[in-house]
Amino acid sequence: MVERRLLRIDGIVQGVGFRPHAHRVASELELSGLVRNDAAGVIIEIEGDARQVRAYPERLLAGAPPLAAVEHLVSRSIPPRDTHHFVIEDSEPGGRCQTLVSPDVATCDACFKEITDPTDRRYRYPFTNCTDCGPRFTILKDVPYDRRATTMASFEMCEACRREYDDPGSRRFHAEPIACNECGPSLWFVDTDDSLRGQAALANAVAVLKSGGTVALKGLGGYHLACDATSEEAVQRLRHRKRREAKPLAIMVKDEAGVRRIASADSVAMQLVTSRERPIVLLSKNADQSVANAVAPGSRHLGVMLPYTPLHLLLLEAVGKPLVMTSGNLTDEPIAFIDDDARLRLDGVADAFLGHDRPIETRCDDSVVRIIADAPSFVRRSRGYAPKPISLSTNSSVSVLAVGGHLKNTFCLAMGRHAFLSHHVGDLENASAVQGLRDGVAHYCRLFDIVPELIAHDLHPDYATARLVDEFGDLDTVPVQHHHAHVASVIAEHGLQGPVLGVAFDGAGLGTDGAVWGGEFLLVEGARFERLAHLAYVPLPGGDKAAREPWRMAAAHVRASYGSLDAAPIPIAGGTRKALSVLSQMMERGINSPPTSSVGRLFDAVAALIGVRQKSQFEAQAAMELETLADPSCSRTYEWDLTESGSGHVLDAAPMIRGVIDDVHAGCSPGEIAGAFHNALADMIHETLRVLKLRTGVSTVVLTGGVFQNAILTEHAIRRLVASGFDVHIQRLVPCNDGGLSLGQAYVARCHHGES
Repeated sequence: MVERRLLRIDGIVQGVGFRPHAHRVASELELSGLVRNDAAGVIIEIEGDARQVRAYPERLLAGAPPLAAVEHLVSRSIPPRDTHHFVIEDSEPGGRCQTLVSPDVATCDACFKEITDPTDRRYRYPFTNCTDCGPRFTILKDVPYDRRATTMASFEMCEACRREYDDPGSRRFHAEPIACNECGPSLWFVDTDDSLRGQAALANAVAVLKSGGTVALKGLGGYHLACDATSEEAVQRLRHRKRREAKPLAIMVKDEAGVRRIASADSVAMQLVTSRERPIVLLSKNADQSVANAVAPGSRHLGVMLPYTPLHLLLLEAVGKPLVMTSGNLTDEPIAFIDDDARLRLDGVADAFLGHDRPIETRCDDSVVRIIADAPSFVRRSRGYAPKPISLSTNSSVSVLAVGGHLKNTFCLAMGRHAFLSHHVGDLENASAVQGLRDGVAHYCRLFDIVPELIAHDLHPDYATARLVDEFGDLDTVPVQHHHAHVASVIAEHGLQGPVLGVAFDGAGLGTDGAVWGGEFLLVEGARFERLAHLAYVPLPGGDKAAREPWRMAAAHVRASYGSLDAAPIPIAGGTRKALSVLSQMMERGINSPPTSSVGRLFDAVAALIGVRQKSQFEAQAAMELETLADPSCSRTYEWDLTESGSGHVLDAAPMIRGVIDDVHAGCSPGEIAGAFHNALADMIHETLRVLKLRTGVSTVVLTGGVFQNAILTEHAIRRLVASGFDVHIQRLVPCNDGGLSLGQAYVARCHHGES
């Protein structure tokens, strides 16, 4: 009996070899029919023996390509057409775009093998790829995913590539970015003296790197700045030119053996390093590693990644050393990804440029991950992961745009059960970064055919995102308090139901009372939250300036702990006597000294008091160095007070500050003090939540906010809470810092719409 069925499949099924896979399964089962992409996913018509037709969907899903992620398969019977072949048809235009887009994927082992094989026609070709690997999101202009909808459209396939593209038995059957030396993109090299193309371009770039120079290298999602990671002089020169004096730089090594030579990686970490996403992974330094100290000064960790394009591998093999591979930008600017802009902005930073003629459609920084509590946690979620959606536990017909925060910006589009968290946009400190946010929103709206009906944003009226919201005209807006969004982000990721107790510790977020929050215990359920407890307010002397000058926060906490700066047993380092006098008057009179409950600024205060850092060169530098310094085996702790007021519980850090100062005065080591401080914060979290559980009956807890990027604090807190019977959740799919805010904003806006 002959039967024909139509299958509708959605998910990440375009650009991942799904149509060739459908063709192979049909051939194995001796079935005819067709497969094509459309705006919603993949359509398959399958015809033949009824038993074989019924077996087809199971075989199709069981052997799906490694990059595919099928979300739904719907099948229905249709009239037979008496067809005799199975064909891959051209994509069907029109209709609402509902298909998902694959992130960029690291070059697979098979392609790497080809480029290192002198007998292969793609030997040393820097743009080798197949259906299982290579660029996806960063070259995609529109859907359905076909070559004509990518930046590869202008490269016409040669006969050899066309044969592979049309061959069902080939690994490149319908691989849209397929290319080779004859027909694909090529390299170019420019320095002050020369302009070259092809393999000569690569050789010249290698010569610059070997001589200690810096090369601006065009990658998948933008330009990198590369130099010899073993040369102090080369790294320091790059830092000076890039205006990045202290923040750690990422490095790229050739292979797993190279990783193990410079860093310690357990099985979880190494699995992450070698994954197809190829993020930067924060690993503990080896004692005998040869990487220049200037790569990550003052840190126990190195940000390490493996090559994820053929070009990276060819460079590393030729240079023979680890390479710094940091974002191609100046500090506070977005990564350069357009050739002319890169040549303009990176002139004077790079000694030479190694680029190529395949345009990048969307800039996309490298992702950064560290291991916390034995599993990966994002510091930055971007290349390799975006724009893969977060699956939501509830469906909604309302489309939401959430524009995120001012720092580490991402945006989020939510529709149905999908939340499309964007690639890393960055700090919105200048017009080019804001334009990057604007362009990104427009691109995602086009790719996923979403027209926002609600816009969610932070409460802060001076954020650049507030101006973006105004550009959408009369659409309904939902302001979301910063720490509410942090907690909601965890709820959305884990699909938590009912009320949760949220601990949101970070540097700053505008509170509903106008103060600068950052040490919050919230009861959150959907669109509603209640502030149950918070760190006691101290002045933030100088406003945002205090985040870059930890001695200011030391002064604020000393004043709160002793009544005046003069009463402290030790002097406040970092500020002159005159500066401290002015600061004291500012705090006394409330001049540019808003109240803050920030735990991030508490870290700064302790770091300054024990001599770790008085002035910071980048956000959270003092806190990062305090974590690095802390002795994780320390069992000591400090006191703190929990009192109840009319607005909830207040946690007073004054006893903690006095304990730290007493230990400094007594000559205790900074590592011991830092370890005891981490213990005290973990105790504070645990004991406060025990009190709040008795009050609310809620035992589901989430830990979120940038402070919980600190592995020592997070792991200490989790152990204490789990031992007391709490159900504890932290972020795994999105960052706990402000990079995850937009997901929380979108979640709250959806809940708000459902309740209105």
